[in-house]
Amino acid sequence: MTQPHPWRRYVALGDSFTEGIGDPEPGSPGGFRGWADRVAETLAAQAEGEFSYANLAIRGRLLQQIVDEQVEPALALKPDLITISAGGNDVIRPGTDPDDIAARFEVGIRRLRRDDATVVIFTGVDTSFTPVFRGIRGKVAIYNENLRAIAARYDCIVADQWGLKEIQNPRMWADDRLHPNAKGYHEIARMVLDALNVDNDLQPGEPEPLPSVSWRHARAEDLVWARVHFVPWVIRRITHRSSGDGVTPKRPLAEPVYVMKGAADEGAAGSDTAASDTAASETAANDTAH
Repeated sequence: MTQPHPWRRYVALGDSFTEGIGDPEPGSPGGFRGWADRVAETLAAQAEGEFSYANLAIRGRLLQQIVDEQVEPALALKPDLITISAGGNDVIRPGTDPDDIAARFEVGIRRLRRDDATVVIFTGVDTSFTPVFRGIRGKVAIYNENLRAIAARYDCIVADQWGLKEIQNPRMWADDRLHPNAKGYHEIARMVLDALNVDNDLQPGEPEPLPSVSWRHARAEDLVWARVHFVPWVIRRITHRSSGDGVTPKRPLAEPVYVMKGAADEGAAGSDTAASDTAASETAANDTAH
């Protein structure tokens, strides 16, 4: 028998990873689903009494923007469960210092723990599997060690993406190679629920083996990726613009989570049914870059 969890109001903070970019779902607020929605759906289904969920994440946000823009609005919602994933956009930028990023992250954590809510933080993914980001693996590892120390100091729960081997597979990632796809977010949701010690019915995915492709076909895919995703990302960095400019949070208020009964399964992702919400939301731009 599934034991009830203690949480009644969940608020998610972060950037495109928490917004769910890479996992389009027309039935979800903002047009994307992601791991946080999946976690909220499971918590809502198991809650005794009322359960509400807000998602303040906006794509492209750097750590300081998340701390400045999202922490106080989150606390104003009086959550007893908070997740925050921040710093990834900072770490991938050339010349940034993972120790400095972590010091600023700690300021945000100190504020989030003010009212004794349960706080979950995320380590970065082990990038050894992807040639695009393999070069920053050591930088990510340093940042992760800082995050583990912060979690110990402030009694936070660590959602360990670095140790989540299931997502170290290109088939778990969207075409932009920056964000998980539905299958990857499903595995991350399972990991978060496990970190929270919440029983669930989400079944582990069984990714198909990568198809063997010719060298020519693989290089053609790389050229398409560079034109569609990488070049626009570089232009935004040069012009100091963000993919999140003009985007508002997909769930700015803590509201009930409704799980559609009888909805079609997600297929390859192997996840539960999609969530819908009665709150009005602004349609997010179809921009899958950080």
